[in-house]
Amino acid sequence: MNWNGHDVMAGAPLRLSRRQMLAGTAAAAFVGPAFAATPAGVTIRKVEPVALRHVRLKPSIFADAAAANRRYLLSLDPERLLHNFYLSAGLPAPAPRYEGWEAQGIAGHSLGHWLSACSLAIANGGDAALAARLDHGLAEMARIQAAHGDGYCGGTTVDRDGKTVDGKIVFEEVRRGEIRTQGFDLNGGWVPLYTWHKVHAGLLDAHRLAGNRRALPIALGLSAYLAGVLEPLDDAQMQQVLRAEHGGLNDSYAETYALTGDPRWLRMAEKIRHKAVLDPLAAEQDKLAGLHANTQIPKLIGLARLYELTGEPRQATAARFFHKAVTGRHSYVIGGNSEREHFGPPNAIAGAITEATCEACNSYNMMKLTRHLYAWQPDAGWFDYFERVQLNHIMAHQRPSDGAFVYFMPLSAGARRSYSTAEESFWCCVGSGIESHAKHAESIYWQAPGTLYVNLFIPSSLDLGAQGLALDLDTRFPMDGVVDLTIRKAPAAPTALALRLPAWAHEPRLSVDGKAVSIERRDGYAVLSRRWRAGQRIRLDLPMALAAEPTPDDPTLIAFTHGPLVLAADLGPAAAPFEGAGPALVAAGDAEATLAPADGAHRFTARSALGEPISLAPFFNQYDRRTAVYFPTFTPERWAIARDGYVAAEAERQALAKRTVDTVYLGEMQPERDHAFKAAESATVQLHGRSARKLKPGQSLSIDLARKPGPAVLRVIYWGGDIDREIEIRVDGTLLATERRVGPKVGKFVAVDYPLAAADAARATVSFTARAGEADIYEVRMMTSEAAATV
Repeated sequence: MNWNGHDVMAGAPLRLSRRQMLAGTAAAAFVGPAFAATPAGVTIRKVEPVALRHVRLKPSIFADAAAANRRYLLSLDPERLLHNFYLSAGLPAPAPRYEGWEAQGIAGHSLGHWLSACSLAIANGGDAALAARLDHGLAEMARIQAAHGDGYCGGTTVDRDGKTVDGKIVFEEVRRGEIRTQGFDLNGGWVPLYTWHKVHAGLLDAHRLAGNRRALPIALGLSAYLAGVLEPLDDAQMQQVLRAEHGGLNDSYAETYALTGDPRWLRMAEKIRHKAVLDPLAAEQDKLAGLHANTQIPKLIGLARLYELTGEPRQATAARFFHKAVTGRHSYVIGGNSEREHFGPPNAIAGAITEATCEACNSYNMMKLTRHLYAWQPDAGWFDYFERVQLNHIMAHQRPSDGAFVYFMPLSAGARRSYSTAEESFWCCVGSGIESHAKHAESIYWQAPGTLYVNLFIPSSLDLGAQGLALDLDTRFPMDGVVDLTIRKAPAAPTALALRLPAWAHEPRLSVDGKAVSIERRDGYAVLSRRWRAGQRIRLDLPMALAAEPTPDDPTLIAFTHGPLVLAADLGPAAAPFEGAGPALVAAGDAEATLAPADGAHRFTARSALGEPISLAPFFNQYDRRTAVYFPTFTPERWAIARDGYVAAEAERQALAKRTVDTVYLGEMQPERDHAFKAAESATVQLHGRSARKLKPGQSLSIDLARKPGPAVLRVIYWGGDIDREIEIRVDGTLLATERRVGPKVGKFVAVDYPLAAADAARATVSFTARAGEADIYEVRMMTSEAAATV
């Protein structure tokens, strides 16, 4: 069964029609926007992004990021990324595997992102070196798929009876209707459908963007294999499968349908509908609190794509409402969302400004969703959000000096960024990172018939070839707000240029060939319609002002922006510990008045409430500094009363941080995996705005926590209203305590400390068993004893 020659799929012949085989080539050769109608004849997409091949980045911070990213992409060996794939197919692996997540059960997700990132870079410049590397990887994937003979091509693994075995066993069990999940796994495998989606999506990108003819046959083989697994499942079984994180599988099947026209793939895309999450969103209900954020966002991207293909209104309703809810009720000032990967209650972030805010994958996916929504309704407001995220999160997420990436973007006072390593990390945010920084040319320019939209102010050149328009965009943005556009080649017909007027820019100014012109505003754009001449120059001047942005639930907790950029206090080098109090401000009036301009773009100074000088600068490029983004703000009268309490609270926070050795947040995927979570049965629940593990009487769970030599304290977080419970706690098999939760009820979280005798072990296995009533356990923290902390 030869998958290179597009032969056999699940026992049935696979024949690609000439139309299917040429779909990617046609897409690669198309000049100008495509405005496809749904079967009902409705044109959903009103604008399209200009294809990457028409755009080149000029020197800028964005070009620097893309160059660092390209160097990293070229350093990666596809044979090492395919290590587990070879073994799964019974083939010798020609190169060792990478470490980090690639040495764990999720192996393969990095390959999918690498395929997409390489394809984006190739589409944006015909990169011969990357094209050769990509082609070799695809040739090896075709060989691996042929060895399986049934379309399978995967590298995930699963632990069974203490042994690591090929993850294909999970898919075959699901095919037989054997489905088990505790929310973050599928039959014990670490999100195998999430990894499958990354590979599927990467192959489609290699086809559509890089024009590689090997990619689509492999993608169709994958499509058929997984469809053969999922098609026989009834709805209840399917919903059980979809409880496990599955990425944007609905999106990749929808895109496969769009490329081939085969209705089988549309049926699969529609079958992959997680009703527990998507039905409330279609009903415009925000029930996101406690949900793992990045598990949900790709589902909505898939619905958006389905809407474009079918015109089904409920898909659009869910996508729009989700975007509005996340950006309006669940996001931080940099545009990112989630704390420890999870959504909190709506409009409640003041208590969740920590070192684990804003997972990078979330912003990557929210930007993808924004592009869909903008295409339906080309209003500049969508790109106000897109720009906020790109400048303040994505540009902060990669360190351009070495191309390393950040998983969480910490916003708490004194926090520093933790970066990936080249061959030992391979987190999900490394994967989405290599895509994000291959995309800087992707959304600058958009088109509708007769109109070119300029949405991002990124130095670049545009040449639309046969359409007759070429121009240069030159600017120091975001360091200043002057944007120059020079027409190099003018089309014969009159053309409208629509330049985005950001909401942050007050009283923008526009000129053509040095002469001021009045601004014709439309949907947030300055629109210039005329017959252009080569050499004409347009200047857009976007004044930048200082603004304070409070958290929605605490108007005294303030972040500052200057124009498009979020500011942060510089609290010293990342290599040095931060042991002071987080900076607070005293303001008699507007918070902005506490800041004074300093030398340099976007630089300000202030004096903290405790009298220390503060230097503020753009957040994004403080790559190796400790920072503070949010500032508690007091009136003089309030500060006189609150000063002692503030100082004491900051001292307590610092003391807790100093004593903490290790912490696990139960009910959250990555913390559990990092701490060897085990449970025969244990439900993941979201209660009181946090995740937890629920144990019914007789059920147990265990975790491993690091500890230091000497006496220690185990701190467990419970909900104060959970009474009439009895929980047995053991450490390394020895009974530590029997926690009897009795009344009265308290409507808040409570911490219970259990002293541990001195030990020399570096780790401890902690187990919980519910003996009476249901035990909900939220957080477990290993600490040194207070006496040890003072030494």
